[in-house]
Formats: sequence, structure tokens, C-alpha cells
Amino acid sequence: MLIPSNEHQGTNDVGPGAHRPILIIGLDGTRWDLVQRDGVGNVLPRLAEEGRFSTITMEVPTISGPGWASLLTGASHAEHGIVDNTMVGSHHWAYPDVLSLAFHRDTTTRTFAAAGWPVLIDPAGLGPILHPRDDQQKAGLHRIVARDGETHGYIATDAECVAYAHAALRGPAFDMGFVYCCDVDDAGHVYGAVSDEYADAIRRVDAHVQTLTEDIQFRYDTFGEDWLVVITTDHGHVDEGGHGGDSPEERASWAIAWAPSGALPDWPEELKPTQLTPLILEARYG
Repeated sequence: MLIPSNEHQGTNDVGPGAHRPILIIGLDGTRWDLVQRDGVGNVLPRLAEEGRFSTITMEVPTISGPGWASLLTGASHAEHGIVDNTMVGSHHWAYPDVLSLAFHRDTTTRTFAAAGWPVLIDPAGLGPILHPRDDQQKAGLHRIVARDGETHGYIATDAECVAYAHAALRGPAFDMGFVYCCDVDDAGHVYGAVSDEYADAIRRVDAHVQTLTEDIQFRYDTFGEDWLVVITTDHGHVDEGGHGGDSPEERASWAIAWAPSGALPDWPEELKPTQLTPLILEARYG
């Protein structure tokens, strides 16, 4: 039997104290100018038009470890100390991620995370940037779907992570979640950003976003839960593929805020990476 995600939902009230449910979708290495090419992005440009679109200029180095850490914790590179994807010498345990921060704000909050990049999520791997929170996992308050896209490929692991999130959203759901796809970034490294393969990868993640936003629309239509969906990326790519430097293409990131009701936060058109987590928490708690 389907039930509302928790006792705070089942209402369209998103004012102070409303504990708004939120889904964050991370699309690694996705250049917005290439999403907008004819015949490439379909759902993402529509969500940007219906919702609120902000540009983000990432800190250098434009690498996934430091980039996602800043977006998901609100800490700068100097603060979290992550300089590459090895996590060596970092202070990331001192900077909880947005899901952990939401839980500590309200310990009834149920969180969900699904990702295929081990540095981001795997408790046994480097990092992880998203804190495992073993106690909450055992209590049924935090669920992790950790896959290894580096070994098994991101086309398959992205689809699996999205499938788990889809199943959760069509069931008891959660209060805050994060779903990550790395197919586009992988294609950029192998084939280059202006390649047909990069465009095909954008089409695949665009379809994943469609699945997840349809699930959010379902929860709004069925339970009156006014979710906020936040979609973002950690860096871009140079045309020939690759990132890490300070070119405009590599530093360019973006965020979309979309809601099925159209009730959107008043976010600025330009954001710093460290602003995203505080803005998400403000949108949840008012």
C-alpha cells in the first residue's frame, strides 16, 4: 500500500516549518550549452524553463571530488581540503553532507542516496563524501545504494541507481534524497564533449531525469507532497574532453530548481558552489 513519505507531507504547505521533501539529482560533467543543442536535451531544458535556473562557477581544480564536496556540504575547497579524487589529506569528515545536515536538523528525517561513483558514496572506498551514518542505516532512517561504475560502466550503474530511486518514490519514499549519474562525464573523457557519444549520454541521463520527475509528479498528484527537485553538475569539459583546469567550459556549472506545483525558492541567477547546500536546507525547513 502506498503511503505519504512522512507525517510532514500530504499537504501543499511549504511555509516555515513545513519540512519540504527534496530530491537532488547530480549529473556529473554535464555542459549546459551542449544539453541545449537541438535534438539532445529534452526534459532538462523544459525543467529549466518551468523552474528556476542558476549558473554556478566552480572552484579550481575542476575535479569531481572537490566539486561535489563543495556542492553537497557547503564547504569551500580550502575548508574541506579535498584537492583531487584520492581524498588524501582532506577534512571532509568535519563537513557533513546535505543529507546528514538535514537529519541532524530533524532526526525523524529519512534520507536516500544512490550513486555509482565509489568516492561519492561507497563506505568501503575513498571518502566517501556522503557520510555513511551507520546508526541511521541500522535504524532504517538512511538508505545507501552504492555501485561501482568505474568497474561495471556508468550506463548500467546509472540506470540501476535510478531504478532504485524510482521504486522508492513509488513506495514509502523518503524525505530527502540524492541520485547521481556519471554517464555524461564518462563519455566526455573517452570521446570528447562535442562528440556524438557525449550527446547520446546526455539523452540517456535526460531520460533518467524524466523518470524521476514523473515520480515526483506522481507523489504530488497522489499525496499532495510538494517536492522540490534540484538538478546540478560539478564541472564541465573542454571540447576535446577532460577537466580540472580553469577554462570557462570547465568551471561552468548550473542548478535547476523545479517543483510540480510551481512553488519555487527565490534563488539568485548566479550561485557559488558553497551556496547550494544552505539554499536546499532553507527550502526544506524555511
